[in-house]
Amino acid sequence: MSEVQWNRLTAAELRDLAARDAVVLLPVGATEQHGPHLPTGVDDFLASVVSARAATLASEYTGVVVAPSVPIGLSEHHIPFGGTLTVSLATLHALLRDICRSVTRAGFSRILIVNGHGGNMTALNALTTELTVELGTPIAFASYFGAGREAMRDILEAQDGLMHACEGETSMMMAAFPELIHAEHLPEAHGPRFTLPAESTDPVYMAVTFDRVTQSGVAGDARVASAEKGERLLEGCARALADIIVRDPWAKEKDTVRPTP
Repeated sequence: MSEVQWNRLTAAELRDLAARDAVVLLPVGATEQHGPHLPTGVDDFLASVVSARAATLASEYTGVVVAPSVPIGLSEHHIPFGGTLTVSLATLHALLRDICRSVTRAGFSRILIVNGHGGNMTALNALTTELTVELGTPIAFASYFGAGREAMRDILEAQDGLMHACEGETSMMMAAFPELIHAEHLPEAHGPRFTLPAESTDPVYMAVTFDRVTQSGVAGDARVASAEKGERLLEGCARALADIIVRDPWAKEKDTVRPTP
């Protein structure tokens, strides 16, 4: 199995991948409270794991490399619970711009931002457009749980899609990082169901802190989570993301994008 992690490859190996027009995956997560039973790094960990699995699958068809993740995102709504790190929209924009610029200066032209946090979704839709114009190369964006929506719907029992510290996230963490699960707190790990703001059909949006949504810090029901479900979810999301990579959404855009003067 060939190495896919940027920071485990040499500069010469990365130059070779760039010469082969390899795709660069950039996982973007968050560091925020995830209820009483999960660590704060869930969104970062899972975006990185799915990206690595997808890269391995897609590498049979094209060059792929996974950049080091961005572990802090837009998490202001989780601040009241403590244990949360967040950045401003301007900071996230600047950080992604500088990382993506470094990637292009290293010779790569196909970048896919892989998001692992619901609170990043709306911003990343807009920032992807900004980065494409600023850098003069088409940047793509996908949330791993959006790419794997069908797998989520088929596998989960208590919900249709990902919520927060829920059946889905807890199951994937049980499969990938079982040592980080605080199983003694699973009986408390449940809360109301909710729709991600970026997927809501409500005509009005207002910023609401998460403690007003759930006292436990959980949306959904982690009590029905299992490692077996988690492995199937990770595999389904990775395969869906690999399919996106192989379909090459950048191909039609490369000749139309021009950098800002």
